[in-house]
Amino acid sequence: MLLLRLPTAWAPASYARSFSRSSTPFSGHNKWSKIKQRKGVEDVKKSLLYGKAAQDILAAARNGGSPNIEENSMLATAVRRAKDAGVPKENIENALLKARSQAHRPLKNDNGQAVTYEAMMHGSVGIIIECRTNNINRTVSNVRETLNRYGARQAPVKFMFRQRGYLKIALDPNDIEDLFNTAESTKCAFDFDEWEDDSSGSRGIELACSPDELFKLEDGLRQYIQQNSNAEILVREVRWAPLEEQGSTDDEKDSVSNLVEALEEDEDVTCVSTSLEYRPLFGNA
Repeated sequence: MLLLRLPTAWAPASYARSFSRSSTPFSGHNKWSKIKQRKGVEDVKKSLLYGKAAQDILAAARNGGSPNIEENSMLATAVRRAKDAGVPKENIENALLKARSQAHRPLKNDNGQAVTYEAMMHGSVGIIIECRTNNINRTVSNVRETLNRYGARQAPVKFMFRQRGYLKIALDPNDIEDLFNTAESTKCAFDFDEWEDDSSGSRGIELACSPDELFKLEDGLRQYIQQNSNAEILVREVRWAPLEEQGSTDDEKDSVSNLVEALEEDEDVTCVSTSLEYRPLFGNA
């Protein structure tokens, strides 16, 4: 009788079917890592947003002449912008408290100095980068690195723009003509257009003028707006406005948009303007 001996290395039949448990914890770990990474990026963006909002409030309190919202339309606009951006109420109140505490102190260069950089992308798209920094070497290095990463370079482009004072006012459509007449009474030269936000249903008027006449125009409208409970200045600022409309491909627009987003993540960058942002409002006068 022939006997067969099974190799001792073979596993018994009862253990032929086995399950590995090693994949479960590894899968969960990878998923949690991605969540933490995404959350970390979001936290960084929020931190930059909150920091810039606080700087905006402090600068508006100082430049507008008062740390009280009721007496300073620039400050009211900065607070409104922070709220619309989702900055927590506590952060806004802390910034206002700091502004009030600094109101009677000698001015310091805590917020650094204003610096403007010019750049070109795709050979024809002009970009103006406005910064506020207490370390110019750091800011220059960061801006250059970001420009290089997206294929842009520093170049003179201000000839493609002009500066315009800008007011955006929320207003009942029935009152637009009255506000327009009030604006005309200031004797300031201005362009205007109506605006509407479909998502919120808000409507109003935009005014653009020479930067030198922005304060005069706003001052002339202040009394009318204070007497009209439906009127509010949402934005008051000086903008770089392109002189001409510029054609570009969708890919170019996307890449410029990505560059602008990357620049705005830098805590020293306060505003980025491009020659692709032409609007008729700024091209008529």
